[in-house]
Amino acid sequence: MIKQFINLEWKSFFRSAAFKKNLAFKIFLGFFALLLILEFAGAGAVSFFLIEDGIEDGTITGTDPFQVVNRFLIYWLAADLGYRYMLQKMPVANIRPLLYLPFSKSNIVKYALGKTLLSFFNILPAFFFVPFSIVLLVQGYNPVGVISWHLAAVFITLSINFLNIFMNNMDKVFYPMLVILVGLGILQRYEIYDITQHTEPVFSFFYNQPWSFVIPLLIAASLAYFAYGYFLKQLYLDTGLKSKAKEATTEDLSFLNRFGSISTYLKNDIKLIKRNKRAKMTFIMGFLIVFYGLFFMSGQFGNYGKVFAGIFATGGFLFSFGGLVPSWDSSYYKLMMSQNIPYRDFLMSKWWLMVIATAVSTVLATFYLYFGWDWWFAILAGAAYNIGFNSSVVLLGGAYVKTPIDLMSSKKAFGDSKAFNAKTFLLIIPKMLLPVGIYALFGETLGSNYGFIAIAVTGVLGLLFRNKIFTLIEKIYKTEKYDTIAAYAQKD
Repeated sequence: MIKQFINLEWKSFFRSAAFKKNLAFKIFLGFFALLLILEFAGAGAVSFFLIEDGIEDGTITGTDPFQVVNRFLIYWLAADLGYRYMLQKMPVANIRPLLYLPFSKSNIVKYALGKTLLSFFNILPAFFFVPFSIVLLVQGYNPVGVISWHLAAVFITLSINFLNIFMNNMDKVFYPMLVILVGLGILQRYEIYDITQHTEPVFSFFYNQPWSFVIPLLIAASLAYFAYGYFLKQLYLDTGLKSKAKEATTEDLSFLNRFGSISTYLKNDIKLIKRNKRAKMTFIMGFLIVFYGLFFMSGQFGNYGKVFAGIFATGGFLFSFGGLVPSWDSSYYKLMMSQNIPYRDFLMSKWWLMVIATAVSTVLATFYLYFGWDWWFAILAGAAYNIGFNSSVVLLGGAYVKTPIDLMSSKKAFGDSKAFNAKTFLLIIPKMLLPVGIYALFGETLGSNYGFIAIAVTGVLGLLFRNKIFTLIEKIYKTEKYDTIAAYAQKD
């Protein structure tokens, strides 16, 4: 049975429509994964001695490197959960075609959940914990305690794996976890509450009490059991997998008629955001990113932190929603392209939606004035850059995004790793790195205000040349049209 599943997965991988197109990017990801493995292994081998030197120099607070690691492992838990949610693909999305084949539902769920256990995200932490545990044994720590601590770390990793599955599929799990993580991060950032003071005794407990690894084992087993039961109940075409019908409602959006021919598309996008979980979630998260600039308040970032804060705080919706154009229309994109629809009007409607959202985000970011005029200048500069320049670059990147979107699912509201490829990856340079380079050129030579002005002027120039830029973008969209249609028709 397992061999049949693996054979189907192997064929699905190589027969995918995007396999050859993104082969170079897959190779790049492979090298990146290898680099991460080497870095984790190196960190596990030398971190004990680096911390020990820091304690002797007085630069690190603590008396024992092992206790210092236990204190800050909570950061690993938060980071692990975060990048899993953003990047880890849920294999349970592949169950639809299996329902028509002679496999029992129980075996389908077991295989899908078991597949997550072999994920790269579960294997990567081992390259830190294995060498670090070996160093602890060499340094004379209790072997039984080290083994217990190591097993606890393994089972905690598996618990995070199953917790991420729930976060991807259940809003009642995602929102509380988001509130907890953000809340603890803010409290830690402003030194109101230091959670690391309480996590060190917890992880040390796994070392001091050799039986204690059973606790995270039971937690991981419980989460696996609940995940199995949850997905088994959803594995029916007439319940969990069918689209939910809702009573149709109408809205008066006649005020958008002032936008002329593009008003029809604007109305469709607004209705899409109001009526679909994924779009609504992206809309909310896009505006919550207004507070992202608070994480750059530390003086260690300097004015470059203010540049990033200005770009992100005003461009949350632009990046999250605009980065998936035209995937929002993937379910009926083929029908749209069969109609006499001017591509320019379609793109302009998306552009106006992003511009309006950026303007609203800028107004919401007015509270940055409390931290000084330089912060407000950075916000205004970032808004001008996003409206005039990044809005066009984001649309350009959308021509190469060929990932259909499930509008009834709220997961991956911040983005989808499948939307990344070599071309969209390269477009990060003008989106994020170019404003930093502009500030470095003018801000470091003429003064910080001139750096912010130069960034804003770049945005204004983007507005002045908008028509020419849109002509190029429209041409690229037309070139990629049939590949996009074929990709949207491809089933995972």
